[in-house]
Amino acid sequence: MEWNAEGVRAQLAAAGAPGILSVDPFDGAAARVRFSPESASALFPVLRDALGFTHLSTVGGIDWVERYEVFYLLWSDAAKRYLLLSADLDAKTPHIETASTVWPSANWHEREAWELVGIGFDHHPDLRHLLMPDGYSFHPLQRSFKLHEPEDLEVKVRHV
Repeated sequence: MEWNAEGVRAQLAAAGAPGILSVDPFDGAAARVRFSPESASALFPVLRDALGFTHLSTVGGIDWVERYEVFYLLWSDAAKRYLLLSADLDAKTPHIETASTVWPSANWHEREAWELVGIGFDHHPDLRHLLMPDGYSFHPLQRSFKLHEPEDLEVKVRHV
């Protein structure tokens, strides 16, 4: 098996992976796979079980103003390769199915992407703040984020 874009494309086709939009070369990874967000819950198990990407290294999000992008970096111990996944999300209601049911390590990464960028992860087991105080309703990595004066915010203080 060749661990390049063509090899990954062939493996995805052989495994019947749903929702693949493109498979492109990507420096430092086997390939970059773009997929439709509606296919996430069916695609993630295929990537883990059929292609052997058993470790999720990170989940992140980008606000491109006209759309959002969610990306996942997967690792295969067998292939010794990374795979970059990405999906474009609607700018008005950016959300996608959680990957934490397939890769438990996605839990905190998805919480951070929700908190900082505003991407929702459907059926996430514990989508709550990691870095910002409870009650903070802003997403600091959104392009529309404006700095606020502390007295303008109604933030609940967390006592530990």
